Amino acid sequence: MRKLSKVAALVCAALSMPAVAQTIEGTVATSQGKPIVGAKVELEGLGLQVLTDAKGNFLFEDVKEGKNEIHVSAQGFTHLHEDVDVLSSTPSKITFTLSKSPIEVIDVIASPIHLSSMESAIPVHVLGGEALRRDQAATLGDSLEQLPGVHTSFHAKVASTPIIRGLSGPRVLIAQNGLDVSDVSRVGPDHAVTSEASTAQQIEVLRGPATLFYGSGAIGGVVNVVDQRVPTSNDTKGEWLLETSSVDKQKLGSFNATIGAGDFAFYADGFFRDSDDYNVPVAPELELEDDDHGHEGEGEGEDKKHGKNFKVANSSEKSSGFTVGTSYLLDNGYVGVSVEQYNREYGIPGHSHEDEEGHGDEEGHEHGEEGHSDEEVFADLEQTKIQFLSKLSVRDSIISGFNTRIGYTDYEHAEVENSEVGTNFKNETFEARVEVIHQSFWGFNGGVSFHYKKSDVEAQGSEAFTPPSETEMFAVALMEERHIGDVLLQFGARTERVTLTADRVLLPSLDAHEHDDRHMDEDGHDHEDGHDHEHEDVHGGDASIIRTFYAEHEFTPVSVSLGALWDFTPGYNLGLSISRSQRAPSASELLSFGPHIGTRTYEVGALFALEQHDGIDEIGLTDEIIDLETASNIDLSFRKTQGHIGFIFNVFYNQVDNYYYQIDTGLFADDGHNHGDEEGHEDEHGGELPVFIFQTDDVILNGFEAQIAWQVNDTFNTTVFSDFVRARLKNGGNLPRTPPFRFGTQLSYETETISAHLDITRYQAQERISAFETETDGYTLVDLHADYTLPYFNESMAVYFKGENLSDTEARVHTSFLKDLAPRPGRNFTVGIKGYF
Repeated sequence: MRKLSKVAALVCAALSMPAVAQTIEGTVATSQGKPIVGAKVELEGLGLQVLTDAKGNFLFEDVKEGKNEIHVSAQGFTHLHEDVDVLSSTPSKITFTLSKSPIEVIDVIASPIHLSSMESAIPVHVLGGEALRRDQAATLGDSLEQLPGVHTSFHAKVASTPIIRGLSGPRVLIAQNGLDVSDVSRVGPDHAVTSEASTAQQIEVLRGPATLFYGSGAIGGVVNVVDQRVPTSNDTKGEWLLETSSVDKQKLGSFNATIGAGDFAFYADGFFRDSDDYNVPVAPELELEDDDHGHEGEGEGEDKKHGKNFKVANSSEKSSGFTVGTSYLLDNGYVGVSVEQYNREYGIPGHSHEDEEGHGDEEGHEHGEEGHSDEEVFADLEQTKIQFLSKLSVRDSIISGFNTRIGYTDYEHAEVENSEVGTNFKNETFEARVEVIHQSFWGFNGGVSFHYKKSDVEAQGSEAFTPPSETEMFAVALMEERHIGDVLLQFGARTERVTLTADRVLLPSLDAHEHDDRHMDEDGHDHEDGHDHEHEDVHGGDASIIRTFYAEHEFTPVSVSLGALWDFTPGYNLGLSISRSQRAPSASELLSFGPHIGTRTYEVGALFALEQHDGIDEIGLTDEIIDLETASNIDLSFRKTQGHIGFIFNVFYNQVDNYYYQIDTGLFADDGHNHGDEEGHEDEHGGELPVFIFQTDDVILNGFEAQIAWQVNDTFNTTVFSDFVRARLKNGGNLPRTPPFRFGTQLSYETETISAHLDITRYQAQERISAFETETDGYTLVDLHADYTLPYFNESMAVYFKGENLSDTEARVHTSFLKDLAPRPGRNFTVGIKGYF
């Protein structure tokens, strides 16, 4: 028999670690010695976890000899990390004591290393349980806006995306169970996010760069919606709710359920929502002081300013969806698949044209009162999503586990005008991520992630401002953490290859002009990355040249992060995170060229440039290098985790070089619609949109988030919070639509049968604005939520009441593209019933 080489012997030894039949057993209890039932005890680096029984006891068998890291968590308590030495001679017995926490601590699920709001170097917040049910709304951004550091883009209640520390759009990744939602919500503010909060288990928010976990699309943060569509246990459980609201006559119903049969588990969820146009306390359209004629409100009422009959026109919606999933449960994990169908039909309030309902244009010209007053513009959305998820642990090997996520999404939405499809958006995405988790060695826990994503995005129609394109990404990332005494070190690196291609980018004919009617002719120039093709387009005998070209750009974003968490004294810790993240520009940022009614602008991408030749403004292909966006971020956190008072203070500084944003050219272009009156007379400025072009600059964003919670006694809890972001150009000037300074408080009362929460939130006026913005007044919102658990149903059913904007305040969201047309809803009352099993 041939002898093994030294290298082969070492490999065999690494892949065949001998199992030592030792045990770890113990108890989890409160500081008063009472057992904690259902506490989660996890062996880090091994993927093994158990729940404590009715006496607070737990047991691990066949544990390897030596040092093992254990993490213990329970609802309402601080988490605990401790090293346990397993000896070969005797079983290890230990008691873990958890202290009460006034701030709820929930673990992030979709992460290969341990993250929570109190135990991470990077700022994390998880919204789950009853807090999620209280805050859930029809759109994702509105559901999360109560979290410190998170605001909403609020597009007239029918669409919204989260804004994290002043960043949104392509810089904030929105995921479902760790995979991109793959809609087109990051292309325009009027595009809905295809994720439903009412059926979610929890929503995870990572503030600041999260590129190591999710890719360069998360340079500003990530929102991950987690549900149990691929069940991890065969326990029978679920929840349901029914509710109705007054402000928009909304009717909502949802459920989710998990059942099991042997080694198989089955899951199903579903929801429906139907709402009318919503009421507002004032005329929806803001009357500007410098407008000679003013803007007439879209509602009806005797008083121009205040009344009870004002509505935001075309803000109704109907949506429904269902998900079915199944998994096969193994001794070392699970493997499962799910299928989701999501449908939504909603109005687009910002899609109206200037001549509707007698509105004046910006020069004070009146248009015909008939116009398109009966025009209805709405989006008809449909999405099918398939996900394959698995988590498998491995024993007696250098590898401790494999986490696999594979998803396929087929998305389509049509924008319908006057019963005809005006523009159709499509997004077909395939994504796969595999995380290889290694055994703990030299005290390090973590692994390597392999990530692939391919998206085909297409827009066809009169308002398709971005040409069809394909984006392909492949990435490799390393994430590790290690405890050294009282310090937790977290670090990682990620490199990507991103390829953006568009076969036939159209360089359309553009007649743009200033309001002194000085016309500008568009001229195209060859680009070094593409090839021009000329096509003759004949209309009524007049021939014009339409030029197209092939565009291909390849980027290599590299991101690195280093963090440390220091438990410098019991119940307190300091966190520091330093990162450098890069992002490839999106297709819309580079290739846009056309009217974007959702933003009420004519968008031109960064691939083009505005130049002057012989005193004439021209738009052609740019000679500038298309480069990566690079963010250098520092986060400092100070937390108190135990006792009657807890707090989280975060301070951040983020410098983004080569930041892609839009500037106002001072030019105007036709929106592509006919704006003549009934007799066919053309209106000189009726269909104009301001021309905005993407350019790059260096920007600085800095600010803070603060949260303090005081558990007064067993029933009363008080929380105060505040957040602030300053977003400015490095060379002077402000970024547009920056959230204002905000602060608020929540007073909570909870017993076994009754819970009540009073929220008071103050939004200060926003006076730091860009050149094309207007200032926004401050306002205060008062909300109340109350639950009553029905004692006759074994505490498994409750009725609830919500009162929102109880003072019926005029509230205009500065971060919204429709702030002057669609304020927040007025006073709203919601009643509902929910149950658990």
